[in-house]
Amino acid sequence: MTYRELFGQIRKKKSFLCVGLDTDMDRIPKHLLSEDDPAFAFNRAIVDATLPFAVAYKPNLAFYEVLGAAGWESLKKTVNYIRSQSADVFVIADAKRGDIGNTSEMYARTFFEQLDVDAVTLSPYMGQDTVAPFLAFKNKWAVLLALTSNPSAADFQYFEDKNGLKLYEKVLETSREWASPEQLMYVVGATRAQELAKVRKLVPDNFLLVPGVGAQGGSLQEVARYGMNGYCGLLVNSSRGILYASAGENFAEKAGEAAAVLQQEMAGLLEDHGLAFGTITSE
Repeated sequence: MTYRELFGQIRKKKSFLCVGLDTDMDRIPKHLLSEDDPAFAFNRAIVDATLPFAVAYKPNLAFYEVLGAAGWESLKKTVNYIRSQSADVFVIADAKRGDIGNTSEMYARTFFEQLDVDAVTLSPYMGQDTVAPFLAFKNKWAVLLALTSNPSAADFQYFEDKNGLKLYEKVLETSREWASPEQLMYVVGATRAQELAKVRKLVPDNFLLVPGVGAQGGSLQEVARYGMNGYCGLLVNSSRGILYASAGENFAEKAGEAAAVLQQEMAGLLEDHGLAFGTITSE
């Protein structure tokens, strides 16, 4: 999916919602455990309920890999099902890979050829060699960890060099030269909303994947205030707040309601920024 197409979906649905598919077998409704593939049954119901409100889905690989081969099969079925319901949804493999050479190339082929996702989250700690194989795929995206929302992010990400440049700022400053905003996206946690102003100065045109809204306490209004650009430039992720809105048989209905609430708020923010209507001029 191209930058233009992603923005087009945001305008069409008046939403920049990404639903995180962190499908925890200990938390899905108990009646699904009798299904042949409980994880997929849960995901399918969540997708059906939230698709009118979401422009992206982000399966977290850890929740599938822990199930072994069966989990990988559930993941593939989930991605295929999303594709079957809409060809215009952006799918992110939240894998946080970070290696070099042939290993990185194999990861890229796995996610883009075998799984057919649009984007993969990556740790850029080992430098450009980590990211380059992913950028070799046309209309596919690398999503680099920049400023995360976990409490110990400060252990490294706020380390300053002799010129006062923080490590996360160095990541942005250096990596933005590796590819255009058509292929590079960055993870910036919602609980660091005020830092988004600094992020935007360094990467004004790139999309930002923003986790931490909802269960982690991030403010959607603050994220939009500091992070939205002329093409929205945001994918805001919600996982637990949507997935586990109910533990009962009405889980999908409640998930859809939770997604709808976020979408309505996002529609208002897009309108406030003059992005709800009009023509797309970006190529």
